[in-house]
Amino acid sequence: MSAKKFLALGDSYTIGESVKRENSWPIHLKEVMKSQISLDVKIIATTGWTTDELAEAIHKENISETFDMVSLLIGVNNQYRRRSAEEYRKEFVELLEQAIVFASNDPNKVMVISIPDWGVTPFAAKDERSSLEIGEQIDLYNKINAEEASRKHCYYVDITPISKKASVESELTADDGLHPSAKMYTMWVEKISPVAFKILNN
Repeated sequence: MSAKKFLALGDSYTIGESVKRENSWPIHLKEVMKSQISLDVKIIATTGWTTDELAEAIHKENISETFDMVSLLIGVNNQYRRRSAEEYRKEFVELLEQAIVFASNDPNKVMVISIPDWGVTPFAAKDERSSLEIGEQIDLYNKINAEEASRKHCYYVDITPISKKASVESELTADDGLHPSAKMYTMWVEKISPVAFKILNN
């Protein structure tokens, strides 16, 4: 069977910072789906990227091909750097529109993934903002990306409730005290894979 092409756009949560590459959610998704669908995965993501930095990297890649599925998970670093919600909405919309272009102008081939709540991690204890304040800001950003995904008729996968479980389950956080562990990414894939199957079987 010929491989389907999957483009994953994002930041540290897409490349799987602090876990092995095969434990990152896009590569783990490829493994989970291989008995039914062969996936070629292209990732454009770097730890620390904000929306504008991702947009710049996409521009530099100068991609001319199209993909059978495109994912977008971005915004945590905007929130971490105290960027405004208004700026996030504007730049997120531009990225989402670009993702749709990469998906042959078909929004039903695009899935937006919510931003995890890093406020529950040990790393957050060093931040002057409380875990509650961080969580509220992440919720605001997720309200924005969910609204825009709906407006553009893209799929939306909410993994934020899974991320919040790290507050009571330490094994869901990687050794760096901030990023998801392989176990958490596995939980993400359990939620993402049914949507991916739907997209790729259309």
